Amino acid sequence: MFRIFKKKTPLQKLQELYEKLTKEAYELSHSNRKLGDEKLAEAEKVMQEIEKMKTGLI
Repeated sequence: MFRIFKKKTPLQKLQELYEKLTKEAYELSHSNRKLGDEKLAEAEKVMQEIEKMKTGLI
């Protein structure tokens, strides 16, 4: 309930962005495969950033 006052960490923001992009990629894959693949590529770049943050490279 009081979580509304806490700020999200950069890692949490990237994880939400990754989830959003993968969902969009899935939805686009049903109508336009090329756009779906592009969104999935964006999501993979975000996942690489997440992995870098988890391993402490950033």
